[in-house]
Amino acid sequence: MRAKRSKGKSGGAVGFPPRGGARGKAPRVRREFSAGFILFRQTAAGRVYLLLDYGRHWDYAKGHVEDGESNWQAAVRELREETGIRKVDRVGKFQMAMDYTFFSPKKGRVSKTVTYFLGKTTGDAVKLSDEHEGFAWLEYEAAMARLTFANARTILAAAEKYVSRNDE
Repeated sequence: MRAKRSKGKSGGAVGFPPRGGARGKAPRVRREFSAGFILFRQTAAGRVYLLLDYGRHWDYAKGHVEDGESNWQAAVRELREETGIRKVDRVGKFQMAMDYTFFSPKKGRVSKTVTYFLGKTTGDAVKLSDEHEGFAWLEYEAAMARLTFANARTILAAAEKYVSRNDE
């Protein structure tokens, strides 16, 4: 059973702000675009994926697409800036987007699209930027357990399926 909400003087339900913001206008949503990598390397034990510790969550190397940059260019630049990794090969045509919305105290409501590429590297050296607290090269199951967000696990599952099917 749903509780009825009575209308307040502003036209919204009592205890709720009026629809569309304080002046009846739709709340402004900022759009952001980022790009990044699901990055792996082959070891004697098998394939391992790179995850970064952002302090409050574990995720992939990614960042904002700058003016004039393609998603691919932004992903390569962000990988280099965040990890020091310069050598990355794109694996096939794998490309997957993640959409989500969040609230930022500075920016307000943000709707973000992150485009991920599947990349392969040979080295294991990582030189972290200041925005990260740590990193880990993990086998698939361990990476799935370490990732904080369900949508990141969905993308890793798709990447693992793609690379397994294509024998990279």
